Amino acid sequence: MSEYFEHDRDGNSVGLVEKKFHTFAAAPDELLLESGARLGPITVAYETMGALNADKSNVVLVTHALSGDSHVAGYYTGNDPKPGWWDIMVGPGKGIDTDRYFVICSNVLGGCMGTTGPASLNPATGRPYGLDFPVVTIGDMVKVQKSLLDHLGIKKLLAVIGGSIGGMQVIEWAINYPDMVASAIMLATTTRHSALAIAFNEIGRQAIMSDPNFSKGDYYGGPKPDLGLALARMVGHVTYLSDDAMRSKFGRRLQDRESLSFDFDANFQVESYLRYQGSKFVQRFDANTFLYVTKAADYFDVRHHHGHGSQVEAFAGVKAKALVISFTSDWLYPTYQSRNMVKAMKKNGLDVSFCEIEAKCGHDAFLLPNERLSTLVNRFLKRVYEEENDAL
Repeated sequence: MSEYFEHDRDGNSVGLVEKKFHTFAAAPDELLLESGARLGPITVAYETMGALNADKSNVVLVTHALSGDSHVAGYYTGNDPKPGWWDIMVGPGKGIDTDRYFVICSNVLGGCMGTTGPASLNPATGRPYGLDFPVVTIGDMVKVQKSLLDHLGIKKLLAVIGGSIGGMQVIEWAINYPDMVASAIMLATTTRHSALAIAFNEIGRQAIMSDPNFSKGDYYGGPKPDLGLALARMVGHVTYLSDDAMRSKFGRRLQDRESLSFDFDANFQVESYLRYQGSKFVQRFDANTFLYVTKAADYFDVRHHHGHGSQVEAFAGVKAKALVISFTSDWLYPTYQSRNMVKAMKKNGLDVSFCEIEAKCGHDAFLLPNERLSTLVNRFLKRVYEEENDAL
């Protein structure tokens, strides 16, 4: 163990993790997508933490949001400056306790962190797909996750858990594979995007596609649409925060100056912060992936899922115990959307628990340290684990 981990900030890191890859759907067995297109071969990047028990009954699948990836917790090397994106939740003794559960997290289809996406090579041309990559859905992403679990020999999931777009994947899992999912934990999510959410995503996509370097998505090997992607990130980031969070964090405080500059430099701290977030994002994310994942989120709607006419009908076949959590200051996926989802589940007689957590930080609250959130998740998983094992 490196000196870094001996002095780990919380003392409960899962330690070193490894990104692994699984490739499937080679010709002529390409994956049939919801659009009718066929895609293959497909490589999926994934990481695992904890130990799989003898009967493989302790598996927790974590699904990520727009800018996440398979690196949910731990470190790749002893010198990593920061851990995985949900290290506060996943680890020994944490909300998702890796001393008890075997945790799997994979990068979504259409991603840019190791799973096949628009930046991957198209076998038909030998060049990156770009916009030749087919439009994918949340359901397609879940199909790829299911193929990975089949490869790993996992036939039952103790839980699927995710927030935001990750929460949509959880819903899809519960609906599509009811006999495989014992429990579903949905955080800060919705059964379909509001017009407001679609509007913000469209602004981001238009920012990218209007960038002079976008080149109809064929920018690989040349200048990238960094300005457009940075702007898309800035717009998106505002939706993840809240009025309270921005007021307390920034207010109208000036950035490195005592008076207004009377030009278009970043006078205010909030301006500087958003520019920094945009510039940092372009260093690790692909602009085309932003287009595809946001479009998948906009298309998601359980009311029309495989012919379902209502939310209640969509949950009719679900068997999973559910935990739904919303946050008071989340205006992107406000609490009323979670409540409507819970009502639809209860009308089907599902075992569902709901909690609205007081939080001032907006939609991103599920990604930030929150003792109540960790406790709720930990206790729910423990209850499901004990009930599932008692039933054996």
